[in-house]
Amino acid sequence: MTNIRICNAVNQIFFSSLLYTFNLMEEKREPIKRTKQLAPLSREHHEGLLFAWKVKQGIENNTPLEKLRNYTLWYWRYHIKPHFFLEEEVLMPYLHSNHPMAVRLKQEHDHIKELVLGIEDATDKSSLVILCDLLNNHIRFEERELFGYMESILTTGQLDKIFQELEKKPLSLEKWNDEFWIKK
Repeated sequence: MTNIRICNAVNQIFFSSLLYTFNLMEEKREPIKRTKQLAPLSREHHEGLLFAWKVKQGIENNTPLEKLRNYTLWYWRYHIKPHFFLEEEVLMPYLHSNHPMAVRLKQEHDHIKELVLGIEDATDKSSLVILCDLLNNHIRFEERELFGYMESILTTGQLDKIFQELEKKPLSLEKWNDEFWIKK
């Protein structure tokens, strides 16, 4: 089962990365200014990018796999999983379930979840790198495509309602204290 999870995720990453790279070659991207209503999710995305960077730094620093596994599972439990829940429960009702962006969001959430479950079963460096790359690409998709689209189709009232829902369900403030990503 773990090998199937990894193969599916690798295929997803390969095609997402290929499309992302092609899009970067096509256009120069300016910094994104997010509406205040979606800014809480964007701040969480920043933390997600830091998570991926920290894991990759940990691999480069030869951090024991068990420590990286524990950090990954902790981050999944306290940050990624609740964040995915908010996106699916608060944002997605504004898109038809068959909308290509809604479908992609859900598929990528499922792929990331499957990878985390695979890492819980058996951890290796390649699975961690695949998870980090998929999470990176997923965050870039949401920031550069999905959120911009949502901001363009939703009214200020709808965005305010989303913000109110996000404020009701803040993520955990629990911090990970072992800074394994810092080279010593």
